[in-house]
Amino acid sequence: MTAVSVIPSIKEENMARATLAKRPDDVSRMFDQAAHRYDLTNTVLSGGRDRMWRTRTREALALCPGERCLDVACGTGVSTEELARSGATVVGIDRSPGMVKQGEHRPVTLQVGDALALPFDNASFDAVTIMFGLRNVVDVPAALREMARVVRPGGRLVVCEFSHPTWVPFRTLYLRYLMGGLPRIARCASSNPDAYTYLSDTIRAWHDQRTLSAMITGAGWEQVAWRNLTGGIVALHRAVRPLERDSADPLFTEAHT
Repeated sequence: MTAVSVIPSIKEENMARATLAKRPDDVSRMFDQAAHRYDLTNTVLSGGRDRMWRTRTREALALCPGERCLDVACGTGVSTEELARSGATVVGIDRSPGMVKQGEHRPVTLQVGDALALPFDNASFDAVTIMFGLRNVVDVPAALREMARVVRPGGRLVVCEFSHPTWVPFRTLYLRYLMGGLPRIARCASSNPDAYTYLSDTIRAWHDQRTLSAMITGAGWEQVAWRNLTGGIVALHRAVRPLERDSADPLFTEAHT
C-alpha cells in the first residue's frame, strides 16, 4: 500500500445536492428506512464487489486472534462479521438503530453509538476501521481523532471508502453511473431508494485519495498510505497511531529543555 501521484478532484457544478454538511439525525433516519434491504442493494449496485472490498479491508487490518477491533459505522454488521473471521474480537457500532436491529442475528456484538463520541475507554482496541461510513460523518477530522483515542499506541486504522477513479475515461463512465444508473437500480432493489440518490451525491462530493490522506495525518495518525481498489472506485487508507514517548526518553527530554 503506497502513495501515488496526485489525482485530480472531480469537479461538477451541481454535485452538492446532498453536500458533506450533513444533519446526523436525518442521515440516521434515512439509514433506518433503508436497513431492510440494505446489504442486498449494496451487493446489486456494486456488482458483488462489496464482498471483495470487505475482504481487502480485513486483510489490510492484519488482525490476529486475541486482538480487539472496533468497526465504526458497521451498518447491519456484515462488515463486522467479515472482520471476525480473523479470530479477533470485533465490536460494531452504528448511529442507526434500524441498521443495528437488522443485524442482531449475526454472531458479533453490535451497538448503537456515535462516531464522534465513541462509548469506549482510551486505548481499548488494537485496531479500528470504518467502511463506507466516513463520508456520512458530519465532522470527519473529529471522527478520525476519536478513533485514534480508542486505539492503543501502535494500533492500526483502515478506512475503506469510495474515492476517485484514476483513469479519466473510466471516471467519466463511473460518474454517469452514479448520476443515472445507481438511483434507477436502487428504485428496484432498495427499501428506501431515495437514500441512494443522497449516497450518489455524497460519493461524488467526497475527497480524493491524497486529500483524505492529509486529513488522516492531520488527525494525529502516522504512516498513512492508500491502495486503490477497482480502479479507484474505492480506496483503502491505512495508518498507525503514534507510539507514546516516555517522559524519561532522552529524545523527549532534549526536545523540551
